[in-house]
Amino acid sequence: MPPIDLHAHIETGIAAADLTAIKAVIFAPTRTLDEAHAALARTDSWTIWGVGAHPGLAKAHKTFSQEQFTQLCDRTSYVSEIGLDGKSHVAPSTQQATFTTILEILQRTPRIASIHSYAATDAVLDHLTNRPIQGAVLHWWLGSHEETARAIELGCYFSVNPAMARRTSLLRRIPLDRVLPETDHPFGDRSCGPTRRPGNVVDIERSLSTLHGLNPVQLRQRTWHNLAELVRITRTRMLLPRPVRVSLAALPTGSCPHRN
Repeated sequence: MPPIDLHAHIETGIAAADLTAIKAVIFAPTRTLDEAHAALARTDSWTIWGVGAHPGLAKAHKTFSQEQFTQLCDRTSYVSEIGLDGKSHVAPSTQQATFTTILEILQRTPRIASIHSYAATDAVLDHLTNRPIQGAVLHWWLGSHEETARAIELGCYFSVNPAMARRTSLLRRIPLDRVLPETDHPFGDRSCGPTRRPGNVVDIERSLSTLHGLNPVQLRQRTWHNLAELVRITRTRMLLPRPVRVSLAALPTGSCPHRN
């Protein structure tokens, strides 16, 4: 099975052959609706392009349209980048209005939703409490232990990158069946040096394997089953590229490795 990278930033003009050469299933966020339009015009075999409105970008809010966002959602299984950013110069009220609208869309049209929560972890959880959705994935999660427990109770998944590997006390609190790897390239994989690229989740897979007493093959199998469950609860299978659908269909049934 190829690796899964649930959050990696990629230029929408990249050559299709370059993406295929990465040999990974990559979920690629977009930061504005214009970028999403360009991304969703592509037909890549192993890359799932998202529709997003980055909370920290003023342009993303100025150009946001509920109608356009809804139409773009119809063309993809993945929504990102969305959420709140507590360090942004964009007014909190503006961010909250956009995020609220997106969550209301996702309540009607569930998608795998990769959520940004930098310096706004509690506020993001408040929004998810008020407008619960299926398929919420907290990317590069920096919440407290108490907030993490709250997120788990809300049904959230977590995508984990190499920058989080040393936070073992936090990672131990997240059930393994709620974890997926990410690079957040080019930001969350800076520690990977010359090997950093979208799809290169080997380091975080190794860290998670060690933490949970699994071998790398078992860990990757677990993450594929987690992705399969996200696809099931959001009912987005037919929106995935065919090779990804085939890989999901080929997953062995029955028990799957969990933590010790």
